[in-house]
Amino acid sequence: MAASELYTKYARVWIPDPEEVWKSAELLKDYKPGDKVLQLRLEEGKELEYCLDPKTKELPPLRNPDILVGENDLTALSYLHEPAVLHNLKVRFIDSKLIYTYCGIVLVAINPYEQLPIYGEDIINAYSGQNMGDMDPHIFAVAEEAYKQMARDERNQSIIVSGESGAGKTVSAKYAMRYFATVSGSASEANVEEKVLASNPIMESIGNAKTTRNDNSSRFGKYIEIGFDKRYRIIGANMRTYLLEKSRVVFQAEEERNYHIFYQLCASAALPEFKTLRLGNANFFHYTKQGGSPMIDGVDDAKEMVNTRQACTLLGISDSYQMGIFRILAGILHLGNVEFASRDSDSCTVPPKHEPLTIFCDLMGVEYEEMSHWLCHRKLATATETYIKPISKLHAINARDALAKHIYANLFNWIVDHVNKALHATVKQHSFIGVLDIYGFETFEINSFEQFCINYANEKLQQQFNMHVFKLEQEEYMKEQIPWTLIDFYDNQPCINLIEAKMGVLDLLDEECKMPKGSDDSWAQKLYNTHLNKCALFEKPRMSNKAFIIKHFADKVEYQCEGFLEKNKDTVYEEQIKVLKSSKKFKLLLELFQDEEKVLSPTSATPSGRVPLSRMPIKPAKARPGQASKEHKKTVGHQFRNSLHLLMETLNATTPHYVRCIKPNDFKFPFTFDEKRAVQQLRACGVLETIRISAAGFPSRWTYQEFFSRYRVLMKQKDVLGDRKQTCKNVLEKLIQDKDKYQFGKTKIFFRAGQVAYLEKIRADKLRAACIRIQKTIRGWLMRKKYMRMRRAAITIQRHVRGYQARCYATFLRRTRAAITIQKFQRMYVVRKRYRCMRDATIALQALLRGYMVRNKYQMMLREHKCVVLQKHVRGWLARRRYRRTLRAIVYLQCCYRRMMAKRELKKLKIEARSVERYKKLHIGLENKIMQLQRKIDEQNKEYKSLLEKMNSLELTYSTETEKLRSDVERLRMSEEEAKNATNRVLSLQEEIAKLRKELHQTQSEKKSIEERADKYKHETEQLVSELKEQNSLLKTEKEELNRRIHDQAKEITESMEKKLVEETKQLELDLNDERLRYQNLLNEFSRLEERYDDLKDEMNLMVSIPKPGHKRTDSTHSSNESEYTFSSEITEAEDLPLRMEEPSEKKAALDMSLFLKLQKRVSELEQEKQSLQDELDRKEEQALRAKAKEEERPPIRGAELEYESLKRQELESENKKLKNELNELQKALTETRAPEVTAPGAPAYRVLLDQLTSVSEELEVRKEEVLILRSQLVSQKEAIQPKHTMTDATILLEDVQKMKDKGEIAQAYIGLKETNRLLESQLQSQKKSHENELESLRGEIQSLKEENNRQQQLLAQNLQLPPEARIEASLQHEITRLTNENLDLMEQLEKQDKTVRKLKKQLKVFAKKIGELEVGQMENTSPGQIIDEPIRPVNIPRKEKDFQGMLEYKKEDEQKLVKNLILELKPRGVAVNLIPGLPAYILFMCVRHADYLNDDQKVRSLLTSTINGIKKVLKKRGDDFETVSFWLSNTCRFLHCLKQYSGEEGFMKHNTPRQNEHCLTNFDLAEYRQVLSDLAIQIYQQLVRVLENILQPMIVSGMLEHETIQGVSGVKPTGLRKRTSSIADEGTYTLDSIIRQLNSFHSVMCQHGMDPELIKQVVKQMFYIIGAITLNNLLLRKDMCSWSKGMQIRYNVSQLEEWLRDKNLMNSGAKETLEPLIQAAQLLQVKKKTDEDAEAICSMCNALTTAQIVKVLNLYTPVNEFEERVLVSFIRTIQVRLRDRKDSPQLLMDAKHIFPVTFPFNPSSLALETIQIPASLGLGFISRV
Repeated sequence: MAASELYTKYARVWIPDPEEVWKSAELLKDYKPGDKVLQLRLEEGKELEYCLDPKTKELPPLRNPDILVGENDLTALSYLHEPAVLHNLKVRFIDSKLIYTYCGIVLVAINPYEQLPIYGEDIINAYSGQNMGDMDPHIFAVAEEAYKQMARDERNQSIIVSGESGAGKTVSAKYAMRYFATVSGSASEANVEEKVLASNPIMESIGNAKTTRNDNSSRFGKYIEIGFDKRYRIIGANMRTYLLEKSRVVFQAEEERNYHIFYQLCASAALPEFKTLRLGNANFFHYTKQGGSPMIDGVDDAKEMVNTRQACTLLGISDSYQMGIFRILAGILHLGNVEFASRDSDSCTVPPKHEPLTIFCDLMGVEYEEMSHWLCHRKLATATETYIKPISKLHAINARDALAKHIYANLFNWIVDHVNKALHATVKQHSFIGVLDIYGFETFEINSFEQFCINYANEKLQQQFNMHVFKLEQEEYMKEQIPWTLIDFYDNQPCINLIEAKMGVLDLLDEECKMPKGSDDSWAQKLYNTHLNKCALFEKPRMSNKAFIIKHFADKVEYQCEGFLEKNKDTVYEEQIKVLKSSKKFKLLLELFQDEEKVLSPTSATPSGRVPLSRMPIKPAKARPGQASKEHKKTVGHQFRNSLHLLMETLNATTPHYVRCIKPNDFKFPFTFDEKRAVQQLRACGVLETIRISAAGFPSRWTYQEFFSRYRVLMKQKDVLGDRKQTCKNVLEKLIQDKDKYQFGKTKIFFRAGQVAYLEKIRADKLRAACIRIQKTIRGWLMRKKYMRMRRAAITIQRHVRGYQARCYATFLRRTRAAITIQKFQRMYVVRKRYRCMRDATIALQALLRGYMVRNKYQMMLREHKCVVLQKHVRGWLARRRYRRTLRAIVYLQCCYRRMMAKRELKKLKIEARSVERYKKLHIGLENKIMQLQRKIDEQNKEYKSLLEKMNSLELTYSTETEKLRSDVERLRMSEEEAKNATNRVLSLQEEIAKLRKELHQTQSEKKSIEERADKYKHETEQLVSELKEQNSLLKTEKEELNRRIHDQAKEITESMEKKLVEETKQLELDLNDERLRYQNLLNEFSRLEERYDDLKDEMNLMVSIPKPGHKRTDSTHSSNESEYTFSSEITEAEDLPLRMEEPSEKKAALDMSLFLKLQKRVSELEQEKQSLQDELDRKEEQALRAKAKEEERPPIRGAELEYESLKRQELESENKKLKNELNELQKALTETRAPEVTAPGAPAYRVLLDQLTSVSEELEVRKEEVLILRSQLVSQKEAIQPKHTMTDATILLEDVQKMKDKGEIAQAYIGLKETNRLLESQLQSQKKSHENELESLRGEIQSLKEENNRQQQLLAQNLQLPPEARIEASLQHEITRLTNENLDLMEQLEKQDKTVRKLKKQLKVFAKKIGELEVGQMENTSPGQIIDEPIRPVNIPRKEKDFQGMLEYKKEDEQKLVKNLILELKPRGVAVNLIPGLPAYILFMCVRHADYLNDDQKVRSLLTSTINGIKKVLKKRGDDFETVSFWLSNTCRFLHCLKQYSGEEGFMKHNTPRQNEHCLTNFDLAEYRQVLSDLAIQIYQQLVRVLENILQPMIVSGMLEHETIQGVSGVKPTGLRKRTSSIADEGTYTLDSIIRQLNSFHSVMCQHGMDPELIKQVVKQMFYIIGAITLNNLLLRKDMCSWSKGMQIRYNVSQLEEWLRDKNLMNSGAKETLEPLIQAAQLLQVKKKTDEDAEAICSMCNALTTAQIVKVLNLYTPVNEFEERVLVSFIRTIQVRLRDRKDSPQLLMDAKHIFPVTFPFNPSSLALETIQIPASLGLGFISRV
């Protein structure tokens, strides 16, 4: 394809950049061949001209389309080159927070420098069993692939983890081993996987150190082989180490540390056990202070020391050996502090009594003089003589350091050896997986011998890697039948030859080491002479003659020759080693050096004589005699080369898997990507070489179906054929002209690099053209629509305008006519106005004239009238003057007379003035009354205040106080009326005063004073009255306020109590569900352990080929034991102690501690009772044996003795009858004379006591019969012993009787009977006494109840005095206390009653068993004559019922046949289709009813136990069949419901018919068996869920995620080497229809089996939870599934599931709610993800998802098409900030194994038992209807 077709305008390219390595740019114009400059625009908008290389004219690399960026596999990129790889890794690491990426067969792991939640056990379970390409890249996916290939291909595997220091190699290897330990498990009980993981802390402490690049850098390489058995379970491990950096022991660079173990020792120096080591601070020792950085941030060396010691203990290194290791390490530290003093240039000495050397010698157990001597001298041996030569100070220091390094290396090997011994497999190894954690390519400013060896090892590994990649490519091509052409890839064999070949660098180094005066300089000159200008890979630095450069596969490295010879020799003086070997006190030190000659290499952990775990044949090194010393002197380079060859042989014999660890930055910043450092490591680790090899061939590979689905848009309808392969060929021939750019394989199409991008470009252009056409059409339609709308609008406007104009013209005409009319009337108005003006003027003139004439006439008449008036007044005045003169004279005469009369009256008034005191007294009385009124008002005020106080204090008695307040208000009203009356009286007094004032005109002053006082009193009175009114109104308002407050408080209290009640109810429901879930999990674990126990038992039985003689335990015995176990309650059962001991420890741990203590106490009590009863039984048996022995010693008894014995037996029976009568009379008296209060609360206990007394009397009766039977048995045995002829010889009989009388035997027998009688009487007395004591205790209990009642009444009275809130709280508290006490008392009573019942039952069983044995013995010893004489026991023949009573009768021996036909061999399919649902349950219950009718508890127990065991057996046999499990779950629930429905309990009988109530059980209470059946139903339900999950799990991911239900919505993106499952529905893949068909099948089967509807709802809810959880978990772990189109597919699939729920009427089952997290995840994929409003909407919408899940989905969101946009990092951070306060689980994945707690609501059956017919097909003909 021509470059001009790709380098067009807007094409994006990568250009080199010194800072960012590569920068993205966009072409501004098309490239034409011959152009020397490209016009580019950078992403920041800057334009530039990019000059092409004039020689190569190489164009810059093209950038991949955006939809390919962020791919899981780098080989999926269309353009495979360095910038594409770098950009893809950066986008995944920075934007998506994904640290793992595939690069073909390589997993690239970038260290995030942050703890990520992606390594939990849920993630391990999610990756377990999955194909490597079906999940997102992960170290677990690589581990799973290795594990799967080991099991599938029967070939050993290797995981090669490499990378530079700080890249995370050790952590990756650790997680890989954790995965193997979790998935495979251990084949033995030794917990090998824990030991494998425990080896990490030890190896890190002795082999890791802080460097400038990593705080925990591994300074050695290790290869761990994890061994597996034939079942692929871990059985052991083995570790091999390579090239320990010994120089770090004696030297550390700046900011670095020595090995961690030294600093851990120094940090723990204060421990008592370390006092003898005489350690101190790390800065005190020369070997730990050189780096100047003794501390690591965030690391506590003391705690790490504890972890190291714990790991050593776990791996079997004893405390003594641990202290020996610490002694050696402390000795190394003290040895580093040894100093030397120069005597001259060639000799030196150690200062006398040098403290560090003294401590070293004490710790090593060697002589001080010898060690100080050989530190400063060396021995030279020639052929004839031996010389001791002093050495210089510099040589002494080097020898000291060499000794320290040698000791540490040997200690390292010893520890590795012991770790291997602890991990060694005890059984034969079948295969292994090796994990290689080795150093990556290293280059520093100064590179020495260690870097040379490391880079040499990486060259070998890179060669193996290249060959493997090349081999895989070749296999892929050959499998697809594509012509194979050799691909030119980098082969680093020349570099390896330069290092290891003959006359190579290592060979010349070893040769120089053998020279007596060899030096680094001479070796460098040999290198120059040998390889310079002869080998292209070898160079010499310009400015140095002591260095050389080697061109490695990753980069050029300059090595400094200084120190090469010394490090390669690793010279240790033998004399110093001999001094250490001479230590007699230190056993561990001797072990370090005793096998030194046999060690393969100083850094190898494989000891001699131990067989490696790998099955690969490893050739041992041939050792010749006398060569031990030479082997010890092998150079380090030679040893390393040998061990490296051994490693390569191992790797070549396995299938390798590669993990390349990348260090993103040198500052350990989390999620920070340094492009320069990343590119260096990508070049060094071979990732880019993998890309180059892939790009050299056909890197892009598509299946024909995927290619057709993706590029269907490029085909025409006529191009689509039935054959997909031919269709793809035809299309490709048209699209790509150059046939070399692609190849057709059998199943795939292979493309050269860039062709997929070209096809994507064509596809995008086609889609863009289609979009343009769609846009054109839509825009034309929109414009036409707009034109039509505008046309209609114009017509409308024209219509309205023309109408407006017409209306305007009409208005003009109307206005013209109106104007004419107005003019006419206006003119008429003017003429009329002028006429009226003239007329008005004329009239006005006439009026004026006439008025003047009338006024003149009026003035004349007015003057005449005034003259007449004046005359009248003058005449009247004259007459009045005469009259007044006469009147004054008369008045004067009258005054004189009246003066005389007034003087007389004055005298009388003076006399009466003295009587005014009466009025004053009256006034004083008025004042007193007013004062009394005031006092009364004051009293009323006081009374009001007291009322207020009372009202505040008596709020609790509100109702009574309200009445008091009302009465007080009435009194206040009366007082108010009195005040009014007083006011009225005051007014009356005022009236009287007014009268007095009228009468007493002369006493004005006194009257005024009286009036003033009266006014004053009146004012005060009115003021008081007004104040009283105000106070009264205030009282009313306060009263109303108080009422309102009380009402509000009551309302608030009610609301708060209701809220608390609702919250407590919810909390109780949650607690109940949690408890139910815990209980059901315990049941599940118990059933699992039970099955495991049965399996182990079966295996053990199979292993035992020859059965042991003796009694063999049968199934019936086993089931009877199980019935003993299952009959009692699960909680209270403690009699079968062995069964209890077999329960899992998890169940015991989950029990409540108080319950556990009670059970423990009860078990101990029952054990004591059992032991006492056993002792009593043994004592009785011993007495019987002694009596039998005595009777055998006696002479034979005759007939007289028998008669005598019979008489005594009758006497004993009469005495027993007398005692029994007395007991009955006592019982009757107690019944008649019991107190009336006993009948109320204590009546049940009293009845229980009487029942116990009755059972005790029955027990006494049994014991009496036992004694009698024992006596009769003795007599019969004696009778059997004596000869028959003695029975008829009367004389001999009399003689024997006489002899017996003489011997006193009769008296002895009588005394024995008397003792027996006394024993029975004493037992009766003790029972009577105990009964009286219990009766007294009951009476005391009644008295305590009375006292409690009185106390409750007192508390009630006290509560009434409290405020409402406190009263409610106190009453609740008292009620809770009372109920708690009652509950505890009832529990104690129940425990006592259960204890008594179990005791009596146990005694009854023991006595019944004993009596049965005695009866058998009696029958055996009885003669035929006696048998004939015995009376025949009457047989009860039940009357045959005419009507069927709903019972089924069977014989005891037919029980196993019943279980076999009805349970074990029953086929659910036939029963479900042809018969009524639950028929086996009905049949079993009808059999139980008949056993209950017969009152046969043994039969009931046996039948129920056999039924339960049969169901368990059939479920164990066919537990994977859904129909079987569903059938027996339905029947078990129906059987449980029948036991409840016909139990006779009122709560279960209310739905029964009268006929059904007649069928209730009458004799047995099977409540405990109901609990056992409920537990069995829970186990069956859990098994049903597991079967459902196993059936649905393969369908869910394919049907819900991968299959395209809506075809064409989601496009298929290009995939890399690791192909994913195709989303196109093939014949073998599952679809959503498959899931719905399976759900229909499940539902129909459950309905056919008659399962309860509520139980069906719970099963459906569990199924939908499994579907939702598995789908969401896979969505969170698959980046390719997180797209907009996939969200649409998921929502459509969920809607189909909801439609299924609606069709089945199951919407209220809660199943839809379990899909809510999945629905919200699908919505999250589809909503907008840009603005803050979108973030707020997402936070409010996704309430069912955790924060981790939301962020994970946003990080994984991937556009499938170019039209979609990625989620910005800033948006994700906004989401995280908004969800910061949400408190939810940090767990990423949902628990797909979670099972909701199941309940079995009571569901009575309306089916009548008498109507049930048993079909003949069941084979139950031996059952008869009753």
